[in-house]
Amino acid sequence: MSKHGTKPTVFVVDDDPGVGGSLRWLIESVGLDVEVHKSAPAFLESYEESKPGCLVADVRMPGMSGLALLEQLRNDGVTIPVILLSGHGDVSMAVQAMKSGAFDFIEKPFSDDLLLDRIQKAVQLDRETRRNRAQCRKTATQISSLTRREREVLDLVAAGLLNKEIAAELGLSIKTVETHRGHIMEKMGARTVADLIRTVLPLYEGASRNKIQRARHKASLDEQGRIK
Repeated sequence: MSKHGTKPTVFVVDDDPGVGGSLRWLIESVGLDVEVHKSAPAFLESYEESKPGCLVADVRMPGMSGLALLEQLRNDGVTIPVILLSGHGDVSMAVQAMKSGAFDFIEKPFSDDLLLDRIQKAVQLDRETRRNRAQCRKTATQISSLTRREREVLDLVAAGLLNKEIAAELGLSIKTVETHRGHIMEKMGARTVADLIRTVLPLYEGASRNKIQRARHKASLDEQGRIK
């Protein structure tokens, strides 16, 4: 739990006080906390990335527009889902917004139900993103506790290699590989190999296919040599 708790906040940025008030009333009606800001700079000055939730911003505002705000957040590495509202049917602007990482681009007038649905989905996305990031940080810490050899074995387990293939790749006996794998699972808090793979897979999405193919080829050659 963060210092702000787990309840999400919907941040509304609109230079029109009437619109900001209406959005506050609408969003609070479904039990969500709301913060209204009259400008993009005012939002940036007070926003803390540790607060979960989503951002709803008007596209056309004096000074920094909603689109410029979105681009600023993404340039700063802030991943909060952003819903942009526009009173103008500008297709090119909508395309630019989505390319810049907007969660959605909604044209006015819109139905209350539509906006609330998109907000709920944005909040859920933010929740999942934060949960995944926290898990990745925990996994990275666990991996850092492994010895160099255990890390090598884990790399190959994550790549999908069998014990005999890992043994051939690293020049170890199968029994030694099994011992290392047992230590890895204990340190990673995994009960089964499937648990281990699920835990580390997000950190190994870019695993090299060449490594897998090389290990399997070496294991095959070693096996042929033993047969001869």
